[in-house]
Amino acid sequence: MAKRRGQPVHGWVNLDKPRGVSSAKAVAIVRRVFDAAKAGHGGTLDPLASGVLPIALGEATKTVAYTMGKSKTYEFALAWGAETSTDDTEGEITRRSDHRPDDAAIDAALSQFQGLIDQVPPIYSAIKVDGARAYDLARQAESGDPLPELTARQVRIDRFHRIASDTSGARFFVGCGKGAYIRALARDLGRAVGSAAHVTQLRRLSVGQFHADYAISLDFLDQLTHSAAALEHLHPVVSALDDIPALPISGNEATRLRHGQTLSALSASAQQRFAMLTTGNTAIAIEGETPVALVMLKGGAVCPVRVLNL
Repeated sequence: MAKRRGQPVHGWVNLDKPRGVSSAKAVAIVRRVFDAAKAGHGGTLDPLASGVLPIALGEATKTVAYTMGKSKTYEFALAWGAETSTDDTEGEITRRSDHRPDDAAIDAALSQFQGLIDQVPPIYSAIKVDGARAYDLARQAESGDPLPELTARQVRIDRFHRIASDTSGARFFVGCGKGAYIRALARDLGRAVGSAAHVTQLRRLSVGQFHADYAISLDFLDQLTHSAAALEHLHPVVSALDDIPALPISGNEATRLRHGQTLSALSASAQQRFAMLTTGNTAIAIEGETPVALVMLKGGAVCPVRVLNL
């Protein structure tokens, strides 16, 4: 007998992931609660971190890449005095420092971490090195293999300020772009103030339009016993696309896009209708209230990039 794959459930769940649960496990629980055929998430959270983990179900998985590129905000706490192999409390201590920076030194150092900065990801991260995940290579190194060498990447830090601090550690707020690692930020700040540091607490407050204030807890969601109750907490597929243009289309045009065909944008009337599109930028084509496809303007035609089967 063929294994049942689940129901065609489409949309986003704004989950408040608890500390101690992996992102993969959280996705599996949400998928089971909704009995969804397909699920994915919009940006991994470490097991030790809590907070917003947007989970895509069904056709929403086709928009995950757009969610992962959104701006994110965090609050985190660090402890002075030690760096660890994982840059958080899980790893072995790799360096110690007796220096404890004062508030003035901390605030002065924060200016180094604004705008576009070069950041070396943590060794224990999902970065790929020659096709393998860095954390897998790091675990292999525990048995004597050399540690992987990670190169610096440019990341964007929009906001970084101190919330509170004492001699043992400090708490911060961060707003950043895609690919920034908070654990690396804590490590590098420790070095910048002449000390050593690692993350002790981390909470993600937002991913794009998904905010912790409106997120649903995993415990509450796991207690729902029927899909009707769960569906009340499902956000539309287009929730992740609120910052890209919406392109109204007719029924005939929707049919063409669903079949992978293009729409001509060369006539005067078409140019006026598609004026919002610029070459290389993505829009969402919508028939009435139904999203049809992610589209892009190429060579004088509106081309489907990802078709949504809704």
